[in-house]
Amino acid sequence: MKPQVNIAVVVDVIGALSDRALQGGNLCLIDDGAFDSKGQGTPGLCTVVTPGQVVQWSALAVDLQTPVEIRSITFLGADEGASVTEYAGEGEGEGEGEGAAPAGGRAEGGQLDLNVWSGVVPYFMTPGVPYRYRLELQMYEGEHSVLHIDSPALMCL
Repeated sequence: MKPQVNIAVVVDVIGALSDRALQGGNLCLIDDGAFDSKGQGTPGLCTVVTPGQVVQWSALAVDLQTPVEIRSITFLGADEGASVTEYAGEGEGEGEGEGAAPAGGRAEGGQLDLNVWSGVVPYFMTPGVPYRYRLELQMYEGEHSVLHIDSPALMCL
């Protein structure tokens, strides 16, 4: 087992802003985990993890001149229905609360600079049950600049 699994969040920012949606080919999620994750390359990626493993999400724009940042990651609970939990990782991307922008998520002048979130898989996750999360992304500023998707998940072995 790898001590860390990386999830690449690849966004077509121009397409997402034009469509006001992350679906329709505007978002691709890929992981490098050692296990057989389902939905590679889709917004519905279900990353297979183990308790105690580090998960790191990295935001990447298809067009390097269009910035994108991870604004928050909020767990919606197991598919059977559990409470909402903010996934507060270490270092950059540490959450302030449900739906809140992460601490230190902006540089002076309004530049987007938060590309990486990371955290540790908790030991209380039930094996074999997908835990869906809301991935909230910010692209530029202004109306409709924040979009989210609720389809990705983590699942423990």
